[in-house]
Amino acid sequence: MIKVENYSRFQLFTLVAVRILIGWYCLYEGVVKIMNPNWSSFAFLNDSQGWFAPIFKQLASNSVLLSVVDFMNVWGLVAIGFGLILGVLTRIATVSGIVLIGLYCLSHPTLIEANYMLPSSETAMWIGKNVIFVFLLLVLLAFPTGKIVGVDRLLFKKKN
Repeated sequence: MIKVENYSRFQLFTLVAVRILIGWYCLYEGVVKIMNPNWSSFAFLNDSQGWFAPIFKQLASNSVLLSVVDFMNVWGLVAIGFGLILGVLTRIATVSGIVLIGLYCLSHPTLIEANYMLPSSETAMWIGKNVIFVFLLLVLLAFPTGKIVGVDRLLFKKKN
């Protein structure tokens, strides 16, 4: 069990701030997709490049799988966002975020020769924002804060 005394105030503030900021980003991305009735992951999956592109393009070409991917992507982002912001089921939200954003990294790796049709602010070589998000989530997994600052504190309160 992590104790508050193990973190300085600055460390705890920084870790919780990172958790909330990534949560907000995920929640926002999910809500934007919900509010757009025409949103689909089709273009993103079909634009995939790199080693795993055939898998992602296959997902885009199957309408049933595509609807499952769309549902899991949108509601996964929302659930991850709420989990991280509120500190509820934080470990599950963090691992889910690593998996989901990791899949984004595999679909659209920041390779030198990659030219994606969808507009992006990414100009980085090898290390894009999604790679950074995955590593920040790994930090949150290594230094969990939900049981100190969050709903997890109430859910997993030790009974004396």
